[in-house]
Amino acid sequence: MPEQRPEPSEYAPHHERYIALVPSPILPVLRAQKQDVPAALLAIDEVNGGYRYQPNKWTVREVIGHLSDAERVYCSRAEAIARGHTGPLPKYDPDANVAAARYDVRLIADLVIEFIVAREATLALLENLPAQTWGRAAEFGAARVSVRAWAHIAAGHVAQHMNVLRERYGLAV
Repeated sequence: MPEQRPEPSEYAPHHERYIALVPSPILPVLRAQKQDVPAALLAIDEVNGGYRYQPNKWTVREVIGHLSDAERVYCSRAEAIARGHTGPLPKYDPDANVAAARYDVRLIADLVIEFIVAREATLALLENLPAQTWGRAAEFGAARVSVRAWAHIAAGHVAQHMNVLRERYGLAV
Protein backbone atom coordinates (compact mmCIF):
# COMPACT_ATOMS: atom_id res chain seq x y z
CA MET A 1 0.00 0.00 0.00
CA PRO A 2 1.31 3.48 -0.82
CA GLU A 3 0.79 4.75 2.72
CA GLN A 4 3.28 2.25 4.13
CA ARG A 5 6.97 2.93 4.42
CA PRO A 6 9.09 0.21 2.79
CA GLU A 7 10.78 -2.23 5.14
CA PRO A 8 14.59 -2.61 4.83
CA SER A 9 13.94 -6.03 3.26
CA GLU A 10 12.25 -4.24 0.33
CA TYR A 11 15.32 -2.43 -0.98
CA ALA A 12 19.11 -2.56 -1.26
CA PRO A 13 21.09 -1.01 1.60
CA HIS A 14 22.40 1.80 -0.63
CA HIS A 15 18.81 2.96 -1.21
CA GLU A 16 18.41 3.84 2.47
CA ARG A 17 20.01 7.23 1.86
CA TYR A 18 17.09 8.16 -0.39
CA ILE A 19 14.28 6.47 1.53
CA ALA A 20 15.39 8.11 4.80
CA LEU A 21 14.84 11.57 3.26
CA VAL A 22 11.10 11.21 2.65
CA PRO A 23 8.08 10.47 4.81
CA SER A 24 5.16 8.18 4.11
CA PRO A 25 2.62 8.17 2.63
CA ILE A 26 4.65 8.75 -0.51
CA LEU A 27 2.06 9.94 -3.04
CA PRO A 28 1.56 13.34 -1.36
CA VAL A 29 5.36 13.76 -1.27
CA LEU A 30 5.66 13.01 -4.99
CA ARG A 31 2.82 15.43 -5.75
CA ALA A 32 4.35 18.18 -3.61
CA GLN A 33 7.75 17.74 -5.29
CA LYS A 34 6.07 18.14 -8.68
CA GLN A 35 5.13 21.67 -7.58
CA ASP A 36 8.00 22.69 -5.28
CA VAL A 37 11.01 21.38 -7.20
CA PRO A 38 10.20 23.12 -10.52
CA ALA A 39 9.49 26.40 -8.72
CA ALA A 40 12.90 26.21 -7.01
CA LEU A 41 14.78 25.16 -10.14
CA LEU A 42 13.21 27.87 -12.31
CA ALA A 43 14.72 30.45 -9.95
CA ILE A 44 18.21 29.43 -11.10
CA ASP A 45 19.56 31.76 -13.77
CA GLU A 46 21.13 30.42 -16.96
CA VAL A 47 24.61 31.66 -15.95
CA ASN A 48 24.52 29.44 -12.87
CA GLY A 49 23.19 26.57 -15.00
CA GLY A 50 26.72 25.88 -16.26
CA TYR A 51 28.31 25.95 -12.81
CA ARG A 52 30.02 22.87 -11.41
CA TYR A 53 31.36 23.01 -7.86
CA GLN A 54 34.38 20.88 -8.75
CA PRO A 55 36.02 19.64 -11.94
CA ASN A 56 34.46 16.39 -13.14
CA LYS A 57 31.22 17.06 -11.24
CA TRP A 58 27.98 17.68 -13.09
CA THR A 59 26.85 21.18 -13.93
CA VAL A 60 23.60 22.46 -12.50
CA ARG A 61 21.89 21.74 -15.84
CA GLU A 62 23.25 18.19 -15.79
CA VAL A 63 21.90 17.65 -12.27
CA ILE A 64 18.47 18.85 -13.39
CA GLY A 65 18.57 16.60 -16.46
CA HIS A 66 19.68 13.68 -14.31
CA LEU A 67 16.56 14.11 -12.17
CA SER A 68 14.44 13.31 -15.23
CA ASP A 69 16.63 10.40 -16.32
CA ALA A 70 16.46 8.80 -12.88
CA GLU A 71 12.72 9.50 -12.55
CA ARG A 72 12.05 7.58 -15.76
CA VAL A 73 14.27 4.69 -14.66
CA TYR A 74 12.61 4.40 -11.24
CA CYS A 75 9.13 4.64 -12.78
CA SER A 76 10.00 2.00 -15.37
CA ARG A 77 11.25 -0.35 -12.67
CA ALA A 78 8.11 0.17 -10.57
CA GLU A 79 5.94 -0.45 -13.62
CA ALA A 80 7.78 -3.65 -14.58
CA ILE A 81 7.38 -5.05 -11.08
CA ALA A 82 3.74 -3.96 -10.77
CA ARG A 83 3.01 -5.75 -14.04
CA GLY A 84 4.54 -8.99 -12.77
CA HIS A 85 8.22 -8.85 -13.79
CA THR A 86 10.28 -10.73 -11.22
CA GLY A 87 13.65 -11.24 -12.91
CA PRO A 88 16.69 -9.03 -12.55
CA LEU A 89 16.07 -5.37 -13.36
CA PRO A 90 18.50 -3.63 -15.70
CA LYS A 91 21.15 -1.36 -14.25
CA TYR A 92 21.63 2.17 -15.43
CA ASP A 93 24.75 4.32 -15.51
CA PRO A 94 23.85 7.90 -14.56
CA ASP A 95 27.22 9.31 -15.66
CA ALA A 96 26.91 7.72 -19.11
CA ASN A 97 23.36 9.02 -19.45
CA VAL A 98 24.37 12.56 -18.51
CA ALA A 99 27.36 12.49 -20.87
CA ALA A 100 25.17 11.33 -23.77
CA ALA A 101 22.28 13.71 -23.06
CA ARG A 102 24.11 17.00 -23.68
CA TYR A 103 22.07 18.80 -21.02
CA ASP A 104 24.43 21.78 -21.04
CA VAL A 105 23.15 22.96 -24.43
CA ARG A 106 19.58 23.17 -23.13
CA LEU A 107 17.74 25.85 -21.21
CA ILE A 108 16.97 25.28 -17.54
CA ALA A 109 13.27 25.92 -18.22
CA ASP A 110 13.21 23.12 -20.81
CA LEU A 111 14.92 20.73 -18.41
CA VAL A 112 12.42 21.61 -15.70
CA ILE A 113 9.51 20.92 -18.06
CA GLU A 114 11.04 17.53 -18.78
CA PHE A 115 11.19 16.79 -15.04
CA ILE A 116 7.53 17.78 -14.62
CA VAL A 117 6.48 15.48 -17.46
CA ALA A 118 8.54 12.60 -16.06
CA ARG A 119 7.05 13.11 -12.59
CA GLU A 120 3.53 13.29 -14.05
CA ALA A 121 4.13 9.90 -15.68
CA THR A 122 5.31 8.49 -12.36
CA LEU A 123 2.22 9.82 -10.61
CA ALA A 124 -0.10 8.54 -13.35
CA LEU A 125 1.33 5.06 -12.85
CA LEU A 126 1.50 5.00 -9.05
CA GLU A 127 -1.85 6.66 -8.38
CA ASN A 128 -3.58 3.95 -10.38
CA LEU A 129 -1.85 0.83 -9.10
CA PRO A 130 -3.95 -1.71 -7.24
CA ALA A 131 -3.00 -1.88 -3.55
CA GLN A 132 -1.65 -5.44 -3.83
CA THR A 133 1.02 -4.41 -6.36
CA TRP A 134 2.83 -2.03 -3.99
CA GLY A 135 4.49 -4.90 -2.11
CA ARG A 136 5.62 -6.79 -5.22
CA ALA A 137 9.39 -6.96 -5.68
CA ALA A 138 11.99 -7.98 -8.25
CA GLU A 139 15.70 -8.68 -8.21
CA PHE A 140 17.98 -5.68 -8.35
CA GLY A 141 21.61 -6.60 -7.80
CA ALA A 142 21.86 -8.58 -4.58
CA ALA A 143 18.50 -7.32 -3.25
CA ARG A 144 14.82 -7.51 -4.03
CA VAL A 145 13.24 -4.09 -4.43
CA SER A 146 9.50 -3.44 -4.17
CA VAL A 147 7.25 -1.06 -6.07
CA ARG A 148 6.72 0.79 -2.76
CA ALA A 149 10.48 1.18 -2.37
CA TRP A 150 10.95 2.49 -5.93
CA ALA A 151 8.31 5.17 -5.24
CA HIS A 152 10.18 6.24 -2.09
CA ILE A 153 13.53 6.06 -3.88
CA ALA A 154 12.24 8.36 -6.64
CA ALA A 155 11.13 11.00 -4.12
CA GLY A 156 14.24 10.60 -1.96
CA HIS A 157 16.52 10.85 -4.96
CA VAL A 158 15.02 14.23 -5.87
CA ALA A 159 15.28 15.39 -2.24
CA GLN A 160 18.93 14.31 -2.11
CA HIS A 161 19.85 16.21 -5.27
CA MET A 162 18.01 19.32 -4.11
CA ASN A 163 20.14 19.11 -0.94
CA VAL A 164 23.27 18.80 -3.10
CA LEU A 165 22.26 21.86 -5.14
CA ARG A 166 21.93 23.82 -1.88
CA GLU A 167 24.96 22.47 -0.01
CA ARG A 168 27.58 21.96 -2.74
CA TYR A 169 26.44 24.33 -5.47
CA GLY A 170 25.43 27.10 -3.07
CA LEU A 171 22.02 27.59 -4.69
CA ALA A 172 18.95 28.79 -2.82
CA VAL A 173 16.67 26.00 -4.03
